[in-house]
Amino acid sequence: PFDTEEEVLAYANSTTYGLAATLWTENLSRAHRMAEALEFGIVWINCWMVRDLRTPFGGVKSSGVGREGGVEVLRFFTEAKNVCISY
Repeated sequence: PFDTEEEVLAYANSTTYGLAATLWTENLSRAHRMAEALEFGIVWINCWMVRDLRTPFGGVKSSGVGREGGVEVLRFFTEAKNVCISY
C-alpha cells in the first residue's frame, strides 16, 4: 500500500525495465495522470493483456528494442532511402 501517487511513481519508475504496467483505479483523472507519468511502453488500466494488434507494443528503458505492431513497426523494420531520378 502507498499513501501518495508520488510514492507509487517513484517505486514503479525506479526499475531499469519498462515493458508494461497495470494500474487499478476508479478515478479516471488519476488513471490519465498516472499513465502519462509511468515510464512503461504500455499501461493497462483496470485490465491486463488487452491488446489491439494495430497499436504499437514495446518497452522502454532496458525492455525491448523498439515497437512492434501498428505503423510504428515500419520505422523499426525499414530503412528510409531518398532516390532522385531525372527522366
